[in-house]
Amino acid sequence: MKISILTMCPEMFGDYLRTHAVTRAAGLGLAEVEIIDIRDFAGGSYRHIDDSPFGGGRGLILRCQPVLDALESVRTEGCHTAALVPVGRPYQQADAHRLAGQDHLILICGHYEGMDARIYDHVDELISIGDYILTGGELAAMVVTDSVIRLRKGNLKAGSAEEESFENGLLEYPQYTQPSDFRGQTVPPVLLSGHHEKIRRWRLKESLRLTLRQRPDLLESRPLSPEESGLLEEIRAEDRAEAGK
Repeated sequence: MKISILTMCPEMFGDYLRTHAVTRAAGLGLAEVEIIDIRDFAGGSYRHIDDSPFGGGRGLILRCQPVLDALESVRTEGCHTAALVPVGRPYQQADAHRLAGQDHLILICGHYEGMDARIYDHVDELISIGDYILTGGELAAMVVTDSVIRLRKGNLKAGSAEEESFENGLLEYPQYTQPSDFRGQTVPPVLLSGHHEKIRRWRLKESLRLTLRQRPDLLESRPLSPEESGLLEEIRAEDRAEAGK
């Protein structure tokens, strides 16, 4: 897999390209990340890639010409292109799985007050990593890249991602490691019991409990099995009892 990132701030990726996630994927031949400087495609001695918006308004807008010329320089047959902009569709784990199956992914980093909307007509999708504003799309590109390359087959141990948050529509259950007693805070006894079925049931219940408290919206759209429905009733009863103390 190849990931091409188009940016006006290539210096932001120096350390990122040396992180373990990227170098491991490259070493295993699973993913290659390249950085394209949009300024290299701007004409004139000042290499202007931005200008004031038509109709007035504050800030500067990325111009079509340098962005689209940069895009055409790396576009390949069958590639998938995405612009990282606030107006994009919210990025989710399902999107990471979908993009991880691409042979060539091209990410365009937004900047300033945005980019000329005509650029949108030349990409396959618009992506947002959240309802907030960043200085540019560079951090968003790193987020998407990291989420994608870790899912490339061979990068993770088989089955290690299956119980992570969002993989099954729930948040992941709490995890613990040594020591079993840290300054009076002990690990739940069931995890030390060696009873696999009890551990499985405890993990599912705690996953449901954490999702109910932190992301109840996830439960609204997720079909529940009879076991999960029963565990949720237990959790709600426990919460009512705790509130009544």
